[in-house]
Amino acid sequence: EKMIARRFGGAQQSRTGGKGSIRRKKKTVHKTATSDDKKLGNTLKKLGVTNIPAIEEVNLFTADGKVIHFANPKVQASIAANTYVVSGPNENKQLTELLPGIMNQLGPDNINHLKQIADSMSANSSAS
Repeated sequence: EKMIARRFGGAQQSRTGGKGSIRRKKKTVHKTATSDDKKLGNTLKKLGVTNIPAIEEVNLFTADGKVIHFANPKVQASIAANTYVVSGPNENKQLTELLPGIMNQLGPDNINHLKQIADSMSANSSAS
């Protein structure tokens, strides 16, 4: 054994099992995504959220002019806790992609983005 230790650079400590190894008393529990969903569901129940039916789309406007677009999302709300939950498949889109149908949803913050888009389009058309 001393000869092996000299030849291969010291004693090897990479043993994972077998005779003389320390017994592992606790089995590790791996977290799954479903357990996270259950915890989130329980927290939302404590807040007292209720489902809001018949919502066709939700658009979240970001500061850089992009839109997070949810088509047929599950929307839940707790008015007392001032909490809204929007879940479902979503897409990140540019404001220009949704423009004709999204005009009535634009607030004062997005009007500036709209002006910038119009200016850039007019500059492009005059340049060509």
